[in-house]
Amino acid sequence: MKELGFIASEIPKVRGLESVGNEVSIRRLQAFWAVAHTGSMTRAAKMMGVSQPGLSQQLAAFEAAIGGRLFDRRAGHLELTELRSAVLGRAEQVLRSVQELEDVLPSTQGVGLRRSLRISGAGSVMRTLLPKAIQRLEIPLDQLDFDLHEGAPGEVLETLYARRANIGLVAAGSLPEAAMSFRQVPLPSDPYVLAVPSRLDLSRCARIEDLSASDHALLNTTLQFVFGSQHSRRVQDWYDQVLPANRGLARLRNFETMIEMTRAGFGVCLVPALSFAEGGLRTEGLRHYHTGLEARRIVALFPSQYQSVAPYGAMIAALVAAGADMVLPATEAAPPFIACCQIPA
Repeated sequence: MKELGFIASEIPKVRGLESVGNEVSIRRLQAFWAVAHTGSMTRAAKMMGVSQPGLSQQLAAFEAAIGGRLFDRRAGHLELTELRSAVLGRAEQVLRSVQELEDVLPSTQGVGLRRSLRISGAGSVMRTLLPKAIQRLEIPLDQLDFDLHEGAPGEVLETLYARRANIGLVAAGSLPEAAMSFRQVPLPSDPYVLAVPSRLDLSRCARIEDLSASDHALLNTTLQFVFGSQHSRRVQDWYDQVLPANRGLARLRNFETMIEMTRAGFGVCLVPALSFAEGGLRTEGLRHYHTGLEARRIVALFPSQYQSVAPYGAMIAALVAAGADMVLPATEAAPPFIACCQIPA
């Protein structure tokens, strides 16, 4: 508590801020931080899980409390004022200290004292790796409660910044430079495979032109999972090199729908092999072929201090152990027409 008081005393003496009282609340600090971080009222409201009008009221109340404007509202965007720079750093210190205090305090939900683990990650990792990691925890489950969130890499990163997640599970290649402020621990790597309907046997196909007209059309109809421009470019580059006549049928934002459309015979897709590991998606009705694409590297992302604090350190260790024992499904060798291509890394 002494440390918290010291940090609070270090906040610049902006008029109104030194008399915290009921005017400058943690919720209003969070609203200010979210808008400053995202640069958008819409994205900030989504990050905090509140309505946009409610967030706007919180931000206006915070500006009134400190006696100055933090943002200039322009058509379609927000411009930061000089006052914002003076307040933001100290606001971050206060919010970080409050979160660290909450992290070491047990929850009183249910019977007895319980610790909360908030984990956010890519759907394929959450479904396959996380349950095995939880099974390895040496902490009794009646002493824990879990708050789990599936999302795209950008959403996972936002939950970490907003302190709505303690640990993020994402592909390392999908992270922006801003994510380097978090500690990264490697988990399993899994290759991208080409998933096709089971009737499409490509094991001996050296030239796609030799396929029947219907099989040729099916192979060149692609379904793409979209979660970032870099990933989308890599996937499209692969299709353009291996299947020059490819035509995109659909862009999707979850693997389940993409795989079900492939199983139903609407097209083919690239998907991480981990998606089909035990606990993941069904393999029936599909064939999987190696692609030559660089494997996806999964990492656990978290503030560095969590690794030495229970139960977060125990959860991270369990994730590493579960990743080391993860068994990926059998995948057929790359068909000759793929093997002969120089696949972009």
